[in-house]
Amino acid sequence: MGAKTGKEYIDRVDKAHANVWINGEQIKGKVSEHPAFKGVMKTQAELYDMQHDPMKKDYMTYVSPTTGDRVGMSFVQPKTKEDLEIRRKMIQEWAKFNGGMMGRSPDYINVGMMAYGTASEMFAKQDPFYGKNMAEYYEYCRENDLSLTHTLIQPQVNRGVNSAQLPDPYIAARIVEKTSEGVVIRGARLLATQGGITDEIMVFPSTLLKQSDEENPYAFAFSIPNNTPGLKFICRESFDYGKSNFDHPLGSRFEEMDTIVVFDDVVVPWNRVFALGDVGVCNQVYNESNAVVHMAHQVVSKNVAKTEFVLGILQLMVETINIGQFQHVQEKMSEVIMALETMKSYITAAEANAKIDQWGIMTPDFVPLNIARHYYPKIYPRFTEIMQLLGASGLMAIPTEADFNSDIRPDLDKYLQAANSDAYNRVKLYRLAWDVCMSSFGSRQTLYERFFFGDPVRMASTLYNGYDKQLYVDRVKEFLQRSEGAS
Repeated sequence: MGAKTGKEYIDRVDKAHANVWINGEQIKGKVSEHPAFKGVMKTQAELYDMQHDPMKKDYMTYVSPTTGDRVGMSFVQPKTKEDLEIRRKMIQEWAKFNGGMMGRSPDYINVGMMAYGTASEMFAKQDPFYGKNMAEYYEYCRENDLSLTHTLIQPQVNRGVNSAQLPDPYIAARIVEKTSEGVVIRGARLLATQGGITDEIMVFPSTLLKQSDEENPYAFAFSIPNNTPGLKFICRESFDYGKSNFDHPLGSRFEEMDTIVVFDDVVVPWNRVFALGDVGVCNQVYNESNAVVHMAHQVVSKNVAKTEFVLGILQLMVETINIGQFQHVQEKMSEVIMALETMKSYITAAEANAKIDQWGIMTPDFVPLNIARHYYPKIYPRFTEIMQLLGASGLMAIPTEADFNSDIRPDLDKYLQAANSDAYNRVKLYRLAWDVCMSSFGSRQTLYERFFFGDPVRMASTLYNGYDKQLYVDRVKEFLQRSEGAS
């Protein structure tokens, strides 16, 4: 089949009829026509259509090594630094289209799936059968251009105990039994973004499982179609309020939706199981496969485009109301410029220092990517603060599109005009800024960036403990000895 079109994406999701619940009701008709999903599914379809643009296909797709069909570039197994650069170009083509506001566009999971599939021998440590499953599943995803959601997190009931010690051992998803058909899973997982509007869900290990001599029923990895019997997606409130692109320029297009995933004795076929009960294998999945590195490469590439989008909005606001001559404005704008150039430098360094890994894949240097994924959660909230500070009361004076189409239009045209813009376009811009820094959609973006890769404190501890500091300690010791000798 190869790279799919937007229409094929929508048709496949609609025909699957996944069990999706929102506002207390199960979606019965086409999910692509539901008010909570039609905007983001239309956008995602546009992303897939870009793969077939004759002017872009050489970097949006590549020739499959097995079928000869053109497949999505995000599935590519990079062998050279040039391959990494081309993949980044593809990632940023999608990210520029959505302003970096879709954190779970399909390329995010695709690059991880590539790493898992290439490192299938790692899964084979438990049983060669699991390694074979992983390798075949990666190829299946690539050749059919599967869209995937994923879930990693266990319900936050009592963080002071492990899942087995909760009042009900089946609150967190766990193995019930093994049958001839497959593995039976019962319980819940958080937090599947785009749950129910993709083809399949990838269920991978929760991090930091504790090693034990016994099989751990919470340790597993598998992927299944979203319409698998017993699988249910429970949505939060939608931040797409059914308004126009003028009123909610981001929420109406890019509201990805986050879901709780419930497994009501879901049977996972054996050919879809990649790890089972083995804590050692599950704890190695992210790092040993280098999936975390390739996914970080996608995220940092996306965040460069997101920062460019934010900078563009802010500069247009500055020009619109003529405040660029004020030094405090220049200082705030310089913060965003420095952040952008810093993020670009991380990507450049990661690609320049890339090396072939043990699986034969050209893998970016993780250190700059790792620093970037710690840096961005701290700087992105500052972007929204700067937008609020520069927008000030203008972010409150944002009448709707309906107001501009009413009898009060003359008042709006007079009182909301700007130094370098008419009222309509000034409000259109400020509604965009409001959707970045103040709306429900924008607040969710800030929260999402804060916790994109997990708990920032735990991540910082991991960074500190894993970073090689001895070289610098030895240098200081040598200096101290040298200074003492000189006296």
